Amino acid sequence: MNLLTILLQAAPAGNGAMGQLLMIVLIIVIFYFFMIRPQMKKAKLEKAFKESLQKGDKVVTIGGVHGKIVEVADTTFMIEIAHEVRVKVEKSAISAEATKQYTPATAEVKK
Repeated sequence: MNLLTILLQAAPAGNGAMGQLLMIVLIIVIFYFFMIRPQMKKAKLEKAFKESLQKGDKVVTIGGVHGKIVEVADTTFMIEIAHEVRVKVEKSAISAEATKQYTPATAEVKK
């Protein structure tokens, strides 16, 4: 009688493993939507931005150098940082487009 009551009170063996598997799947889904997917979107937008740059655009490099694109090659840009001073930089070294980043609307002084 004692053994029978102990066996009847024990939890079924299959529920624990299924719950753990469900938890792991849930964690993977959360990581995908909150970490992996936004990073992929950001990388895609950054690649499209760098591919859309053309001659005459004002840019800022990751080192903080401001200049204007005077020549576009496959993997590099030639930017003019001062009158007749040109620097060749990699496309991956461009961080922002100055003409879009510093518009008069964002430069308003708060009262």
